[in-house]
Amino acid sequence: MLRVALSQLTTHARRFIAIGLAVMLSVMFLSATLMVGASTNASLGASIGEAYRNADVVATSRSGEPFTQAVVDAASSSPSVEDSYAERSTYVTFQAGGGEQYGRLRNAAPASLDGAVLTTGSMPSKAFEALIDLKTAGHLGLTVGSTLELRGQGPVKTAKVTISGLTKATNDPFSSSAAQLVGAESVLNAVQDAGAGFSGLQFTLKAGEDVNAAKEFIAHRMESAGAVEPILETAQEKVTSTVAMLSAGQDQLTVVLLAFAGVAILVSTLVVANTFSVLVAQRTRELALLRCLGAGRAQIRGSVMVEALVVGFISSVVGVLAATGLMTGLIAWAKSQPEQAFATLAVPSSAIVAGLVAGTLLTVVAALVPAKAATAVAPLAALRPTDDASVSNRRGKVRLVMGLVALVGGAALLVYGSMSVSLMVALLGGAASFVGILLCSTLFIPPVVAMAGRLAAPAGVPGKLAAVNATRNPARTSATAAALLIGVTLVSLMMTGAATSRHAFNDTLAENYPVDLSAQTAVDTADPSQAISRIKALDGVSSAVLLQPVGTLSDEATHNGGRTIYGLSAADAASVVRDSHLKLSAGTVYLPEDSPEGPATLTTPAGTVTLEAQVLRTRHVPGFVEISSVTSAVLPDTPGMVWVKLDDSVSGEQVQAIQKEIAGALGVHERTVSGAAIERVTFNSIIDVLLLVVTGLLGIAVVIALIGVANTLSLSVLERTRENSLLRALGLTRGQLRGMLAIEAVLVAGVAAILGAGLGIVYGWLGAQATLGGVATVVPAVPWLQLAAVFGVAVVAGLLASVVPARRAARLSPVEGLATA
Repeated sequence: MLRVALSQLTTHARRFIAIGLAVMLSVMFLSATLMVGASTNASLGASIGEAYRNADVVATSRSGEPFTQAVVDAASSSPSVEDSYAERSTYVTFQAGGGEQYGRLRNAAPASLDGAVLTTGSMPSKAFEALIDLKTAGHLGLTVGSTLELRGQGPVKTAKVTISGLTKATNDPFSSSAAQLVGAESVLNAVQDAGAGFSGLQFTLKAGEDVNAAKEFIAHRMESAGAVEPILETAQEKVTSTVAMLSAGQDQLTVVLLAFAGVAILVSTLVVANTFSVLVAQRTRELALLRCLGAGRAQIRGSVMVEALVVGFISSVVGVLAATGLMTGLIAWAKSQPEQAFATLAVPSSAIVAGLVAGTLLTVVAALVPAKAATAVAPLAALRPTDDASVSNRRGKVRLVMGLVALVGGAALLVYGSMSVSLMVALLGGAASFVGILLCSTLFIPPVVAMAGRLAAPAGVPGKLAAVNATRNPARTSATAAALLIGVTLVSLMMTGAATSRHAFNDTLAENYPVDLSAQTAVDTADPSQAISRIKALDGVSSAVLLQPVGTLSDEATHNGGRTIYGLSAADAASVVRDSHLKLSAGTVYLPEDSPEGPATLTTPAGTVTLEAQVLRTRHVPGFVEISSVTSAVLPDTPGMVWVKLDDSVSGEQVQAIQKEIAGALGVHERTVSGAAIERVTFNSIIDVLLLVVTGLLGIAVVIALIGVANTLSLSVLERTRENSLLRALGLTRGQLRGMLAIEAVLVAGVAAILGAGLGIVYGWLGAQATLGGVATVVPAVPWLQLAAVFGVAVVAGLLASVVPARRAARLSPVEGLATA
């Protein structure tokens, strides 16, 4: 039987092309998903975790208190530590580029731990030398050898430094808005108060050291030296905790990627099982004939397993290689974009092993089930056709009951999981409900196809025959539609989920960073409206408004008496504020995060007024009110404020140029023009990289669907050789036969595409709700144009899938076809 199995692979190789492609693409999907997780972590490590990417262990203070020299000495002298870096940092200002600039200065780290990448010049080796990032240097016209006078927090804290080298611009969204300076210890000593302490510690460990044990030992030494609750994490743990901090204490990114891998495994199982089951089922008569010739049941099953093992393993190897190539191409393209240069490829061993094992195992299991069914009956009985599952026989009733139980129970779990923001429950419910839909597909897909067949009535006899064929053999119609239903559902799910998640991400960013740029006007500005007009005319500026200082917050409960409150109209706020949920109303004062709720008293030029306070989920705006809530008089000798909204397409470099232009228009220092625009650009770049790889996976899913429908349609036509020949004998022309098969394929593909798109929209929305519902308001976002394109591709694919077998059926003479067994 081994010889029989191997001869099947060589003699009927074309028969295994479709199943091989399905397995390859499914493995490619799974492996690429795992590579997405690793590459995402690597990319985040190169952006958010850039400063400590070379460290084995990172130490920070839970309370934010700096570490003392005694703590640093105790930690760095630990036996497991190979090298250490105690970071000192402060913010400085300096004159350059025609105005006052703002930057972050830190001390240089050892070569093994420094995250800065030198591009030109040399590291600081002499007193009062410093590095500056390449982007800032280009913006301000600085080169190696330029001198800067850095000013610290105190009036006499200054240091004149010489630029010894230029470093690559940072990808860290928390640091990208300021100039990045790295100086010698002498520079820090000159601009920073004595005893300021160290903001964080980084360590590399000696070879062979256990990381967890080293973390515990170092933490114990730091506590003994006076540190209060130090937090020690690996570089990856630090990235994960930072991402969790950005998403309200939940590591949603990891959860999303795990769920994505789960969906990939489920879909791979369904596609491979469906495709290979149809292929093996076609050979039921052939396997039964072998049994009649003396082959035992175990031998039959063994030959099928050998075929599946060989096809599965070879296809899995090709799938893993294809996934690696796809991810390499995507990451290379992302790195070529200036705003996404931090994209990093990572190919974990789990992606290779899981792809090979899953592809081979799933193929064998999927092939064994129909092979067992073929050998479970007597050989002569297997040579006769079997009854299809329907409500009129026991097999159909069992299938219906199982399908309905899975559908109803799974749907309930899916809804509960999405409403309770429990992703694993929703994932389990979605999988169960979809399996239930597939089990019940024989009962609802053929009638729907038959109804759609009425649209083909104008095509004459071929159109009517195509509609009748859909209900005459429900199992065949359902099998043909199932592959495309799976694929389109997956594609629609991912498209809807990605669009909904992007919408939720944007809403969350808008809530945290509602204003792109803001700046105070000069106190002596005669006519701020002229400055506003100049700002509005800048390239890249979408809108700009002036906020007037209308009062101070004098409620003692705030512990911050004297905070200036600004006034603007609701229309002006709507034109610049990105948070669509923030609608100004009279009688309310809007305060930044951590302010107390309840009534707040404002002192205005006309007296005091009490308003209800609404606390926002952001610290990046001052307090403000709708202008009609107070008098129109402004506070004397108090500068106003300008809010600016930028176009969505601006880059980080454009933002810096716009900041300089705004400062010039207002007559203020450039460093006073602040805002979250650069942070927004950087975070959006990170999201774009994540969605880029997801888009690549969508392409794989589309191809899986197309291969599945082409395979099942081809097998369906081949099974009907005698039937088609009989129609030819009764007078159907070759053209009419080809037309009938084409119309039937289009009907089945169209119905499957519509049903799949509808299911995908529901699954995508509920999945996004289960994933992000705890940290953002999830509103369904349906990419109608993309779904329409998927529908068009599905219909065209169904049409093309019928071309080759239809030509073969039309060329076969009626007499030869009727003689086919």
